[in-house]
Amino acid sequence: MSPVQQEFKMNNKILIIGLVWPEPDATAAGTRMLQLIRFFQNHKYELSFACAASKSSLSFDLETISVSTVPIQLNDAGFDDMISELDPGIVVFDRFITEEQFGWRVREKCPSALLILDTEDLHFLRKGREKALVQPQNMLEEFLKNDDAKREIASIYRCDLTLVISEFEEGLLKKTFQIDPTLLFYLPFLVENPSQENVTALPDFKDRKHFITMGNFKHRPNRDSVLFLKQEIWPMIRKELPDAEMHIYGAYATKEILQLNNIKEGFLVKGWASDKKQVYMNSRVCLAPLRFGAGLKGKLIDAMLFGTPCVTTSTGAEGMQRQLPWNGFIADHAGEIAKKAILLYQDEETWNQARINGLNLLNNNFNKQFFESALKDCIDHLRLNLKQHRENNFIGSMLAHHSMKSTKYLSKWIEAKNTSAQ
Repeated sequence: MSPVQQEFKMNNKILIIGLVWPEPDATAAGTRMLQLIRFFQNHKYELSFACAASKSSLSFDLETISVSTVPIQLNDAGFDDMISELDPGIVVFDRFITEEQFGWRVREKCPSALLILDTEDLHFLRKGREKALVQPQNMLEEFLKNDDAKREIASIYRCDLTLVISEFEEGLLKKTFQIDPTLLFYLPFLVENPSQENVTALPDFKDRKHFITMGNFKHRPNRDSVLFLKQEIWPMIRKELPDAEMHIYGAYATKEILQLNNIKEGFLVKGWASDKKQVYMNSRVCLAPLRFGAGLKGKLIDAMLFGTPCVTTSTGAEGMQRQLPWNGFIADHAGEIAKKAILLYQDEETWNQARINGLNLLNNNFNKQFFESALKDCIDHLRLNLKQHRENNFIGSMLAHHSMKSTKYLSKWIEAKNTSAQ
């Protein structure tokens, strides 16, 4: 066994640097992070999770699943001591922002560590679409070339591997921005595929009632979606289905969202769902009229898992279908969304077929075993060939060189200023 192989075999330590502590019961990003953690644990890695944010009441207790937690601070040399002592073989950044904040320190103290960026969704795509929402459609490409795109793509180049959650986004990075495919790995949500028996054992059409939507309200697309529902879609549905109710679930509801609660209109803001499985299973139809956004939508995966057909937009379903029939309907205009929602709510045969479609989507497009095996092979290959991989990524080396210099000295200036102020 060569020295490189021996080092690769021995160093099984991973440091994950998070912008926030994972909240899998509140956010799709938190669910995604727990899936990654379990993937690494299944392959016998020793995990530590570092974060500069404060924990919330919804933060997952990582210590209960044998993940060491490390509070860190921005612009603080204590991080250097911590990572030098830990000496991880792999470092994972949960967003490009954490790579910007800590990447230069990681490269300086652990130059041989494999650097992985998990995009969760492409932030620049989401923000570009939000701006394009009030502009003509042909302006979207212009809005994609925003400052966030420059930052996020620079971060992709500086890392050895970037996990992309949507095939659409993988294609965008390859075709529009000419990213080398060897820097990217498509990794959707990892689902334990349910069997036909699992889904049919869930409550059926007659045992369910009302509509549901769910989403963390710190996320701007979710807030916009609920406003769209309230102002344009729900009045049409309520007119045809006067006994139906629209139940709004999600953590961190803002005052703007809470004020939408109206019992007379059947529009009920419920807040955070402590048991989302039960909420989905009691609901007949999920509505997710997302007008902008990026990545894959955890709420739609949950709807399929719990046998709840869904009406969403093209943006909501993006990257999930692969030509297979949808778990309900896809529509982009308020009138059409309302029409399809009413049909799905009233027609049991259509509803049952939609539920079967959701099962097929999960089993064909989100097979946990397939993607985990491919990711393990990719990581092993990169760790054994890291020197050559980095030599082939000259743009990444160049960006790392320049960003390390600028970010490093700005951070050290802030650090010195903070020290002198104490």
